Amino acid sequence: MQMKAVEVKQLIKSSGLKQWHVAEFYGLSEGNFCRLLRKDPSKKILSKIMEAIETAKEVYGDNQGGEIND
Repeated sequence: MQMKAVEVKQLIKSSGLKQWHVAEFYGLSEGNFCRLLRKDPSKKILSKIMEAIETAKEVYGDNQGGEIND
């Protein structure tokens, strides 16, 4: 089953991240990443988003301030 854009947004939020955290590792600005999520992502885009979420979780963790955890 393909994830819908709203489900991707919920996943980002439940991961303790902000969209800009994921956008940074996806390779887009926050604005362009938000535009990307206006439509349901294709499997290829969803795969790249999931990788970006995992990377952002490793870097930012539960840090809501946006500072990189060392």
